[in-house]
This record gives sequence, structure tokens and C-alpha cells, in this order.
Amino acid sequence: MAIQWFPGHMHLTRKAIEERVKEIDVVIELLDARLPGSSANPMLAELTHGKPSLKVLNKQDIADPACTELWLAHYNALPDTSAIGLDASLTTPAQRLVKACQQLAPNRGGMAKPMRVLICGIPNVGKSTLINTLTARRAAKTGDEAGITRTEQRITLADDFYLYDTPGVLWPRIIVARSGYNLAASGAIGRNAFDEQEVALELLSYLKGHYAAQLEARYKLDGVAALRDEELLEAIGRKRGGLRGQGRIDLHKAAEIVIHEFRAATLGRITLETPQEFAQWLAQGLALEELRKAKKKKKDKGGTPTEA
Repeated sequence: MAIQWFPGHMHLTRKAIEERVKEIDVVIELLDARLPGSSANPMLAELTHGKPSLKVLNKQDIADPACTELWLAHYNALPDTSAIGLDASLTTPAQRLVKACQQLAPNRGGMAKPMRVLICGIPNVGKSTLINTLTARRAAKTGDEAGITRTEQRITLADDFYLYDTPGVLWPRIIVARSGYNLAASGAIGRNAFDEQEVALELLSYLKGHYAAQLEARYKLDGVAALRDEELLEAIGRKRGGLRGQGRIDLHKAAEIVIHEFRAATLGRITLETPQEFAQWLAQGLALEELRKAKKKKKDKGGTPTEA
């Protein structure tokens, strides 16, 4: 089942971004380096069209470095776009943001024309942690939970550099099914919007095909690539104390363990998509979305009374 999550405060954030972007010089979009395609907001691309964009692949220290290089090359090849990798907990790399923004908007700077930058990202992507690093203080609330930041705030990084922080926001309809699962696995979607077992099974399906050795090392298993997803989740449950009475396995507990250990990078440095894979998923999602719209249009037309 497709995962969707767009609570009311995100609609308000969308309106706030639409108003703020009129006077912005550069838009920073913070992406999760483990899912750079799925964490890129198509709604933001529409709202900020024509503005120079800096894609920041955050959490690169827990992503697959080879995949991170592929994604950086992908985004750097786009017009009016630069991309850098970042670990928001490190002070020195964080300062690269200022330099990158100045390169994208070289005519801005100084008190007469201060740099005005909007920073956006999906929930729980590490934006608040990054801002606290940049300002060397707790300017924003942080936590491993989607939707911590709820209001816009302006932060002065220098006398001529203003950073506008917005709450984490998704988009009204996630058309790439795989993106929904990846976003849920990363912690970007509220827990009430998805089923942990379903997300864990999708996660394991990808991991056993791309990171089988890391699964085997972590859970002391052999031949995980040959196991069905359900069998693999059961095996993890047995290994991690998920047995109930009469030998039954607590699959919910096993699913929670898998998701938590992916988020915490206990499984190692993992990326859930390459640019090529995401392009294929997006093409499939767009095709299905067109079919959905066509069916809805046909149904609406058929249900409309004809005029005499």
C-alpha cells in the first residue's frame, strides 16, 4: 500500500515558502544522503523554480560513499545547481555552505545586498542539527522524530548572510511507491502513517540484494540473498530475541529492530537508491499517476449529468 503523509502544518509551510521565495537569492535543499532522490521535494522544485539551488547531501557519513559520489555528480550536472556532501555534526564542512551559496549568487553580499538563503528539507533530515552547528548554539530544536520544527525563523550567519529556516515538509502526494518506503525507513514520515512490518520487508528486500554481507555480519546469518523477505525477517526475529510462546516470532519487534538499526547506521553505511534506480522508479510512478488521473477524469465525466 502506498504511503502518504501530509499533515496540516505542512500545508501552511508550503504557503510560507511560496511567499518567502520571492525575495530569496539561493535555495538550499537538505537531502538525506541515504535516499537523495526520494528526499528531494518535487513541490519545492515547483515553488522555487528559477532560483539557484544548492543540494546538500546530509548524513553522508552513514551513507554508501560510492553512491554519494554518483548522486553528487548527478546533481552537479543540473543547470543552476551545485551539490555538496555534508555531515551536519561537523563544524568545518558546515561552513562550506556559505562559500557554495556565494558561488551560486556572486552578485550578492555586503550590507547593501545581503545574501538571503532559504533552507528546506524533509522532516528529520538533520536540518535543525545543521543550523545549530552553523550558529554554534541551539537555535533550533532537534530530535529523531518527524516534524520537530514547526515555525519559520531567520538566522544571521554573518552581517550580510541571512538564513531562513522552514519546518520540514513533504509533498501532498508521493507518486513513487519506493520513495514512500524509503522515507518511512529514514524517519521522515510519522509513525502513524505506515506499517513497520511492511516498511521493514521492503527495506530488507533492497538490502539483501545490495548489502547482503552487512546483514549477514550484523545478524550472524548465512545466505540471506536466497531467503524470501518474510523468511529473512523471521530469521532476524529469532536471532534478536523476538520469540513468543510456542515458538512464534514477534515480527513487529523484528521490524522495529531492522528499521532502528538502519536509522542508527548499526548495519553500516547504506544508500537505498542510485540515480539510475530512482529514475526508473520515477518513470514508473509518473506513468501510474497518469493512469490514475485518466481513470478519475473518465469516472468524473461519466458521473456528470448531461444537460438537456
